[in-house]
Amino acid sequence: MPTQNEDKFILDATKLAWHQDRIEHWRKGNRIAPITIDMALTRACNYGCHFCYARLQENDRFDITREHIDNFLEDCQELGVKAISLVSDGESTLSPHFEHTIIRGSQLGISMAVASHGYNFKYDMLERILPHLTYLRLNFSAGEPKRYAEIMGVKEKHFHRVVDNVKDMVEIKKRLGLDVTIGLQMVLMPEDADQVVPLAKLGKQIRPDYVVVKHTSDSEDGQLGVDYSKYAELNHILEEAESYSDDEYQVSVKWSKINAEGKRSYQCCYGAAFQLQISGSGLVAPCGMLFNEKYKRFHVGNITTQRFKDIVLGDKYWEVMKHLGSMNFDAQTMCGSLCLQHKPNEYLDKIVKGQVQLEKPTGQPPAHLNFI
Repeated sequence: MPTQNEDKFILDATKLAWHQDRIEHWRKGNRIAPITIDMALTRACNYGCHFCYARLQENDRFDITREHIDNFLEDCQELGVKAISLVSDGESTLSPHFEHTIIRGSQLGISMAVASHGYNFKYDMLERILPHLTYLRLNFSAGEPKRYAEIMGVKEKHFHRVVDNVKDMVEIKKRLGLDVTIGLQMVLMPEDADQVVPLAKLGKQIRPDYVVVKHTSDSEDGQLGVDYSKYAELNHILEEAESYSDDEYQVSVKWSKINAEGKRSYQCCYGAAFQLQISGSGLVAPCGMLFNEKYKRFHVGNITTQRFKDIVLGDKYWEVMKHLGSMNFDAQTMCGSLCLQHKPNEYLDKIVKGQVQLEKPTGQPPAHLNFI
């Protein structure tokens, strides 16, 4: 049975339907700003997760300074970017500009969010940033200390510190009466399925708002070695994990991607124009799967050397976006598996093909509306 919470968090779909004005503008051939930007403030990370896609994203590294951040955020406000999530290809908590970015973005009216491994947080930092966040999601891909250390490439003490940090987040949220959503995310490799239920049980004890279990993305040539056929054997484990949901705690499995076996139903990539990604090097590219230097022809600029608004309004940016949406591009053969833009792409593909009518959704808008 779905819980009350399950209607609130759309974790396995897209919220693009609530942004019809941007879609209509795009359909008319106009240049649009992305609704959501997924970015990192650095390429550095002090974890070594064995499922990490970032090791496949290496590109020339540049330092993102506070001046770069301030210019970028002001450009986002001017362009109409609605949300920024500090995720992408690095651990943004390692940047000296982490807190400033969140607070300044929030002050400019941009919805801000963070995904992190959660180890670097301190109590006073959480008190400062949580009031400015829409959500804070931790990459927490095991429910037991020993397996956490093995899967995430750290020592067992990291597990206990992150658990304590989650407890602090929950306490601060309640004490200050904040709307911020606190979540844990497991990036599931089939061979790590023994940790799905322990994580669901752990979440029920320490009480984040949700635990979500998702597939592992792989490159087009399978460098991470994900065997997508193995996910089908895990349904009983995943269903058991979801059974731990209650009215204030949601365990969700991204069933659509786990059951897709790494396959796409569309050829054209339209979603990048709505949900852009920026590397921790400052590189602007349509998506994280194209960060690597070998995809240089898709690289459209860098926020350490150019103003973001000039990049988005520039000819190079739109030449690349139009190429991705043309018959000269095939996401089924030229892309890694089930990228960040996968659900927006499914929706936009159906709109372009006339299979879905662009109609204003009815009912209560979902949480985190600007994170499409």
